[in-house]
Amino acid sequence: MKSNRKLWNEQQKALRSSLTHQVEHDKAIGLFLTQHAMLHTSEMSGMRLWSLEDEIWQGLEDESARFIPQKFDHSIVWCFWHLSRCEDITMNLLVAGTPQLLVREGWFERMRVKERDTGNAMGAVEIVDFSTRIDIPTLRAYRMAVGRRTRQIVQALQPGEIKSKTDPVRLQQVLKEGAVLSSDQWLIDYWGSLTVAGLLLMPPTRHNLVHLNEAMKIKQKIIRK
Repeated sequence: MKSNRKLWNEQQKALRSSLTHQVEHDKAIGLFLTQHAMLHTSEMSGMRLWSLEDEIWQGLEDESARFIPQKFDHSIVWCFWHLSRCEDITMNLLVAGTPQLLVREGWFERMRVKERDTGNAMGAVEIVDFSTRIDIPTLRAYRMAVGRRTRQIVQALQPGEIKSKTDPVRLQQVLKEGAVLSSDQWLIDYWGSLTVAGLLLMPPTRHNLVHLNEAMKIKQKIIRK
């Protein structure tokens, strides 16, 4: 596992470098797809690679995925909701300028949740309630759909688009749709400061790794109980 994480971090450095050079566009896309695949289920990508998400779900019961251990702020299902929402919002609304899958395909109704945002503004009681209600198999299916859509979007990118800044009109659409709450304006400001390259580095790669690491720590804490 450590060797896989080390490889991922090395590839992240290479991806960062390639994204800054237009002549390395194809290399950057290939690195992204590999990095992205290792942070989703192997079923999502169809690539025979180590998957951190697969490790998290292996042997994990639904009750444990909903549980928030002491000294932790989130449940595992909250982590996957947050990651899926951030990736869906940024890749569809901001990068591609297309509707987010949550709305277009009616995922939130199927997941039995009323929430449409990233979950950043949820308090402790709200996270417990959310974790109890959400349908886990549907959440996992939504995340897989988001991952596959991301790969379509990234593979369609042209070299000149990588350095383009986020369109302010698209940022306003995120707020209009309630994908980010007005209380989380800092997130809009942050995404608005990024180029497409920056968005590829945070929500679908580095940001995924951060919260998947959190989910793995929660799982390990639960197992040690």
